[in-house]
Amino acid sequence: MSPQTLISKPGTGFYDLVSDSFLNTYHIVTDEGTCRLMASPEVVGFDSYSAMVAPTIRALEILKERDARKFDRANILTILRGGLNYPVEEACSKCGIMVSDISFMSCERIIRDGIITGLDVKYEQVRTEPDNTLIIGDIIASGATLKLCLKHFVDIHRAKGHSIRKIVFFTVGGTKAIGMMEEMTAEIRTFWPDFEGFQCVFYEGIFTVYTDKGVTGVNTPDIDFGWKGAVLAPEFRKYIIEYGHAPALLEKCIIYDGGARRYQIDLHYEEVTDYWKALLNVAGEVDFRSFIAEKAGYGEATYEQWCELNCYLPSEDLKVIYDEEQEYVEALAKESLREICQTRLEQLKKDLGKYETNQ
Repeated sequence: MSPQTLISKPGTGFYDLVSDSFLNTYHIVTDEGTCRLMASPEVVGFDSYSAMVAPTIRALEILKERDARKFDRANILTILRGGLNYPVEEACSKCGIMVSDISFMSCERIIRDGIITGLDVKYEQVRTEPDNTLIIGDIIASGATLKLCLKHFVDIHRAKGHSIRKIVFFTVGGTKAIGMMEEMTAEIRTFWPDFEGFQCVFYEGIFTVYTDKGVTGVNTPDIDFGWKGAVLAPEFRKYIIEYGHAPALLEKCIIYDGGARRYQIDLHYEEVTDYWKALLNVAGEVDFRSFIAEKAGYGEATYEQWCELNCYLPSEDLKVIYDEEQEYVEALAKESLREICQTRLEQLKKDLGKYETNQ
């Protein structure tokens, strides 16, 4: 893949990730609501949904304005249950986009002898139409669920003699989405040459997933999102640095389990506290600076190296964020990881302990 550059129109909070090799378009939208959502696991339930409304509307308005045909009609595919977290129907209504139909599909793990052997579409209610503009919202980590559901959805369209014009995708997601969408677009164009591809909008950044258990040994590979190799909205970096409630940089994942966070808050609370308890248990053994470097996505780096790592075009505003980030990291490294964990557990108990079911 050719070098990538993050480009923004000032004042929009909307970025384009540009590369000569892309078949699709990839964007990042940033907003105070989604910054707060991803910095604080305390944002749960309906609040986790409402935090996404404003940036989703803004992104749709921009994409609609850029569309030569000014699309004003679309279908929504909801992949249960993560897709229910995304306010795409509400955003369409407020952007003047008529939603013709909402299709539903579930993708569940196939487990044999206690081992996950694959995925299967267990439930579907799908409507199609000619030249369909499809809008989807879902979390993408490995991309396996999305790939299976989309292939199934495309097959249904083909069987009925219908086609898909383009797919607008909103996600809290990672870099694996790009490779998967590029591959799918190339495949779809073999039978629908006029397929315009994906317009994929990432909230706050295009993150990466852990490939191992990390410096601390307590992260979950292929599930937990991190910053190393990610492309982040500068506003999100600045929010993390200035966020005073807790050391958000050290959280296990930027989203945790999206479904539990919205619908089973007791399980979400358990996951978050289990992480901080596990981190507390190894706090005395962890090289704290290495842990911080892992979470920040880099160790020592000059401003120019930092910009290159993050696909940024150097600017005065970015230099300010870089300098603030270096100060933040240095100050954090002087703190006690054990004390941070203890304070964090107290905060979680105070803010989310009411959801605990085993009191």
